[in-house]
Amino acid sequence: MLKPSPRLIKTIINLWPPFLGAGIKVCHIASDWKQVDVRLRLGLTNRNYVGVHFGGSLYSMTDPFFMLMLIQSLGPDYVVWDKAGSIEYHKPGTGVVSARFRLNETQLQDIRLRTASGEKYLPELQVDILDQAGDIVATVHKTLYVRRKKGR
Repeated sequence: MLKPSPRLIKTIINLWPPFLGAGIKVCHIASDWKQVDVRLRLGLTNRNYVGVHFGGSLYSMTDPFFMLMLIQSLGPDYVVWDKAGSIEYHKPGTGVVSARFRLNETQLQDIRLRTASGEKYLPELQVDILDQAGDIVATVHKTLYVRRKKGR
């Protein structure tokens, strides 16, 4: 099976109606899938009653990326799903906010080791959403389900 390029995935995600409508934009996906940069501009479609970023849009901008990064980094021998997520708000978000998702080789090796015999593993990852000044607007916690496929 042909593996889609990060550039193609970025284009598809940026045209996906829920992200397009919310103003969410993927700015960069690293060629090795270990970093993804996403931004969200404050606009009429994603502001709440008091004029700051709607919390659902803040969470949405973070939703699929750790799962996609692990799927691409671990390869076809693994099952990867989002299991749980939560968001902790620190301050109102205004203007442009951004999130930088990162994975490193140590994390990937740990996942491979913990799933080597076919056991499930539930890694917990987090990403901060930052405003233009670099202040933390929110922190998103994600729990993923990872298991090596049987017979692999």
